Amino acid sequence: MTGWAVELTGVTKTYRTGPIEVPALRGISLRIAHGEFLAIAGSSGCGKTTLLNIIGGLDRADSGEVLLEGHDVRLLSSGGLARLRLQRLGFVFQAYNLLPVLTALENAEFTLLLQGVPARQRRERVLKLFSEIGLNGLEDRRPGELSGGQQQRVAVARAMVTEPALILADEPTANLDSVTATALLEVMEQLNRAHGTTFVYATHDPQVMERAHRLIRLHDGRITSDVEHARLAG
Repeated sequence: MTGWAVELTGVTKTYRTGPIEVPALRGISLRIAHGEFLAIAGSSGCGKTTLLNIIGGLDRADSGEVLLEGHDVRLLSSGGLARLRLQRLGFVFQAYNLLPVLTALENAEFTLLLQGVPARQRRERVLKLFSEIGLNGLEDRRPGELSGGQQQRVAVARAMVTEPALILADEPTANLDSVTATALLEVMEQLNRAHGTTFVYATHDPQVMERAHRLIRLHDGRITSDVEHARLAG
């Protein structure tokens, strides 16, 4: 595989509320390789969620270059961005965002349904992934019948089942206790190793920062450090 999963050059973003301007990103330049397991860390308001949203095409930069797998997202229409997200990206959010009327299996296969994948193939792919991440036997339960950690695993399965090139996870452990968060991170790291999927987290959770193979810190919309985790050096 050639090229980069993500390339950002001089990316800026400012939010405006009436006469007030709030700079969120101030000239971010960053490259993310295929298969990385990377965390973007910083305090609330540092710009990490904005950065994740721009990488994922959920928001547009004011200036600078944003390339996803070599594709310049500035040249894509809203429909083009939606298709890119559907086919190449997966998202995991802090609040799980599961549909309460659907079962765990139905939630996990939802993006496959949007892609037009036949029902039998959808079920096979979800069940295989559920087996990998410890959700066997929970296929027919609805979100209200699952623990927080189980719900987040379903959300991870929904993000992974389309075999995306890149998964963007915004504070995925924020609503979990430390034991459950550790178990979830182990699952995501296992998926990273097994499938080569690129994971990018926005987080302020020390556990996520510790487990990340590369840690980027933001402060006031600027990158202040970018280091490979020391445990990889050996």
